[in-house]
Amino acid sequence: MEASRKIKYSRRDRLILGVANILLGAFVLSIVIPLVYVIAASFMDPTVLNNQGLSFNVKDWTLDAYRRVLENGMIWRGFFNSFLYSLAFAAISVFVTLLAAYPMSKKEFVGRNFFNVIFLITMFFGGGMIPTFILINQLHMVNTIWAILIPGAFNVWNMILARTYYQSVPKELREASSIDGANEIQHFFKIMLPVCKPIIAVLALWSFVGMWNSYFDAMIYLNDANLQPLQLVLRSILVQNTPQPGMIADIQSTAEMAKVAEQLKYATIVVSSLPLVIMYPFFQKYFDKGMMIGSVKG
Repeated sequence: MEASRKIKYSRRDRLILGVANILLGAFVLSIVIPLVYVIAASFMDPTVLNNQGLSFNVKDWTLDAYRRVLENGMIWRGFFNSFLYSLAFAAISVFVTLLAAYPMSKKEFVGRNFFNVIFLITMFFGGGMIPTFILINQLHMVNTIWAILIPGAFNVWNMILARTYYQSVPKELREASSIDGANEIQHFFKIMLPVCKPIIAVLALWSFVGMWNSYFDAMIYLNDANLQPLQLVLRSILVQNTPQPGMIADIQSTAEMAKVAEQLKYATIVVSSLPLVIMYPFFQKYFDKGMMIGSVKG
């Protein structure tokens, strides 16, 4: 067995690879540096952070920002609401999307082309915010969780991905289940769903992350503070620069309040990002496979 030989690159190839590596390194640094800064700043003493910037001296570090964030009731309420909404939205969205994609994956489905056109039109044209609000209001869903769960549950792009995945499943499975006496509903739930775990995981992850990061619909439709997700609490801290009163109630100086408020921004960003960071490794094996949908033909 011949020893593997190293690939010899020409000067032009080495130049292109060098430029590509430099650009890739710059891109990675543009992501890593702000991330490291936010994490480090969340542990910094606000006085040291404002006067000196980042310090790697352990004496200048503190957990006070995390204590204030985790002791605040509105943060926990928003955290619970966001997790509940994201979980419910992912379940509803994936179920509706898979149901819609299944008949659309069959060439013998009557009206398939018509519905394809209708779905594609909705990708480019919508009624707008005001007509949508009027519709939600007439359905009596304003200030209820259904206002943020139902309207965006069906995503045409996700349906196209699921449809493509269905078409990659061997047709012999349908023939075998048909011989065993299974109808379309039984085939869908007992055969297709177990086979389609990769695309289900991808769609669930996308739906969960999308709802977790969403705040605009909740800001429009939810007036009750107890129903508002974590993103609205973060918006008041990050954008409006107004932390929850309980976070800084023990501070008398206005200047100290401003310093602590700045530190609280970084701590809340880290806390709100933890669920996604924890969840992604469990979905990664499915995510990698699901992302390759349609990349190989035949």
